[in-house]
Amino acid sequence: MKNNNAIAIVSASLGLGGAERFASLLGLMLTSLGYEVHHIIIMDIVDYEYKGKLINLGKLFENENFLFRGSKKGFYISNYLKKNSIETIIDIRSRPILSREIFTKWIYGNRKTYFMIHSSNLEMYLPKSIFWAKYLYGNAAKLVFVSKEIEEKVKANYGFANTKTIYNPVVFPEIQFEKPIGIPDNYFLFFGRLEDKIKNLSLLIKAYEISKLQEKNIYLLILGEGSDKELLLNTINSKNLTDFVHIIPFQKNILPYIQQARCVVLTSRFEGFPMSLVESLAAGTPVIAVDCETGPREIIINNYNGLLVENHNPKALAEAMNTMATDENLYQRCKNNAKKSVEHLSLENIAQQWKQLLEEQ
Repeated sequence: MKNNNAIAIVSASLGLGGAERFASLLGLMLTSLGYEVHHIIIMDIVDYEYKGKLINLGKLFENENFLFRGSKKGFYISNYLKKNSIETIIDIRSRPILSREIFTKWIYGNRKTYFMIHSSNLEMYLPKSIFWAKYLYGNAAKLVFVSKEIEEKVKANYGFANTKTIYNPVVFPEIQFEKPIGIPDNYFLFFGRLEDKIKNLSLLIKAYEISKLQEKNIYLLILGEGSDKELLLNTINSKNLTDFVHIIPFQKNILPYIQQARCVVLTSRFEGFPMSLVESLAAGTPVIAVDCETGPREIIINNYNGLLVENHNPKALAEAMNTMATDENLYQRCKNNAKKSVEHLSLENIAQQWKQLLEEQ
């Protein structure tokens, strides 16, 4: 018998990244709406709060031979979906390998499946070939995008009609945290994955170097983990910035760092709908972001809740950082407008959009 109330949320993990953070929030939203949520995660990483049943394939198959691990996980998912009569799937994973996604299509069968696209880097989610893209996703219940700009790009490039944009939700903090021990009193903050090819932290460090923030005793904190940590440490050292630019390990509770920051900065080469900006605004902290593809221009209202800067321009970014540090009228205006600028992204509002989508025939 079909279980029309059961939904499987398939994600890489429940830790570290923005898409994974969204997976945890989606589970919270759907549970609040009365759905029976099954979190199926590929890797054994669980940092975020979740509700529902957790199927941790990374832990279940950690001792399996690497060559067979992927196929065994796939067959396990297939059997799990059948055993629990799950007929609705929301797939949040990146999907860059065609052969794996052909296998996934067999696993999911004729179930009602929603495939999410979280980045403007479409190669991580869709094949270049229109034929294979239509084969894999043409019959999906919906392709769900986190940015209107990404949706329009996909519709133009592939001709899909089964598309929908639903922005990522945000949780508004209920308490004000104390400043974490051992961090400076005045600082700008970046938080996210330390991957320079995506986050372009080299641009951030260069802009800080040529800004006037050091003169004003304003630090730069870079918070997160990633493959380019050593590269960034070497860059900081080579520029003699070790006294002012600090790298801090990933924190499960990032809120104290956001709330106490003067400003949060994003310098990505590309994005989807960057949660670091939304979470910062929800915490009442102004933001600065480069106008990358895609997301920032759908979040930032220039000079209202933050500053939007030309991408790949360290001088323009440095000037924006100087302005946010010294122009008290601008800073207070952005700070006062921060929370209300993202009220439309509350869990309650976004949950209702998902409910409407899931109830469509």
